[in-house]
Amino acid sequence: MKALICGISGQDGSYLAELLLKKGYEVTGTSRDAQISGFNNLKKLGILGDIRLESMAINDFRSVLQTVSRTRPDEIYNLAGQSSVGLSFEQPVETLESIVSGTINLMETIRFLDRPIRFYNAGSGECFGNTPGLAASESTPFRPRSPYAVAKAAAFWQVANYREAYGLFACTGILFNHESPLRPERFVTKKIIASACRIGSGGKERLKLGNTEINRDWGWAPEYVDAMWRMLQEEVADDFVIATGESHSLSDFADCAFGYFGLDWKEHTDIDPSIFRPSDIPFGRGNPGKASRVLGWKASKTMRAVVRKMIEAELAKGR
Repeated sequence: MKALICGISGQDGSYLAELLLKKGYEVTGTSRDAQISGFNNLKKLGILGDIRLESMAINDFRSVLQTVSRTRPDEIYNLAGQSSVGLSFEQPVETLESIVSGTINLMETIRFLDRPIRFYNAGSGECFGNTPGLAASESTPFRPRSPYAVAKAAAFWQVANYREAYGLFACTGILFNHESPLRPERFVTKKIIASACRIGSGGKERLKLGNTEINRDWGWAPEYVDAMWRMLQEEVADDFVIATGESHSLSDFADCAFGYFGLDWKEHTDIDPSIFRPSDIPFGRGNPGKASRVLGWKASKTMRAVVRKMIEAELAKGR
């Protein structure tokens, strides 16, 4: 089996590549310029030498068509595009183009080549917006509250349309927040972990956070890429919510991280109003019941286990 991972240098792309290699796949990964990209996450996992790398501009149909024609994959995983909710408010056009145009280009390429390629699209629980006290399922309406979520919602419906109109094996995984040591520090979870480790080791810095009362469903990224693969092994393409089914506040996340070192997070943190987003989601939680019934997938690690594993990995870097 051959797999093409678009956006292989990110957290999910790197863990997915690792999983597929273990399953005996030939894995090709794309980057806008593979000659100068560092692929640091692939290096951290020790798999860079096992992967074929291709330069591909996902916004350019000709580039996508050439890459897919050349690599002849059985499965395509679309994990590319701008991935930060916060950054999407500063770069709304880039966010929309990279996610929406990229998804169309990949599916148009599959349709043009007329090959039995199975297509996975990375969706997001952000599409649901605020669902106070409720766990969002596949039938919950989308009410996106950021340019990122708007783009992901549009891509979701593109995939559904191509599946129905042209018979493509195309599906979307609606993934809620999932973390790992491969997260960059611009993500608030990694920012908290890194700061807690430095302060816990004697550092005097102050952690700056925005709205700590938001609630999110946090899972473990290596488990979530397994769900992606499972979706493409089904007889019929479908969409699935991937989540733990638990929701915790950001203050709980920080409390857990600093509590690892016996510290009170409030004593080391300043709330910075400038970090607040123009619009945010107070509450988010997913209902992974369908994934459990159909795919046999269930998250084994929830927020506290995720925090502990991220801290242990962060501390191991300094040894």
